[in-house]
Amino acid sequence: MAIIPDWTLFLQMANFIVLIIILNVVCYKPIRKILIERKKKVQGYEEGIQALHDDAAESEQTFETKVGEAKVRGFQEKGSLVEAGQDEEKRLLDEINEKAQADLEAIRAQIAKDADDARLSLKGETEAFSAAIAQKILGRAVS
Repeated sequence: MAIIPDWTLFLQMANFIVLIIILNVVCYKPIRKILIERKKKVQGYEEGIQALHDDAAESEQTFETKVGEAKVRGFQEKGSLVEAGQDEEKRLLDEINEKAQADLEAIRAQIAKDADDARLSLKGETEAFSAAIAQKILGRAVS
């Protein structure tokens, strides 16, 4: 059996071409259009995500920088406060030492005065005491 092409072959070819054109207009173009729009939308989302990621990285970097600066400032302020406290402590200690020295000098002067007074008082009474002691030792009055 031999196949002999006739006019129906051309009719089938024309039918196929018309079907391709109709399918292209009705199905393929809208589907391609939807796919292109979806691709653009996904690309837009990816760009948005990348922009947000970049912003987040920049914000994090700024945050880390500010935290570092705050730490440095805090350590500097702490150092200055410690230094001020040490200066105040030294001033107070010096003031207390000066007051203690003045009190000590006053006490020493009072003790010296009391000792002198006692010495003078005892010096005046020495003769009376020595006479009394001699009288007791000798058993008689000494003139």
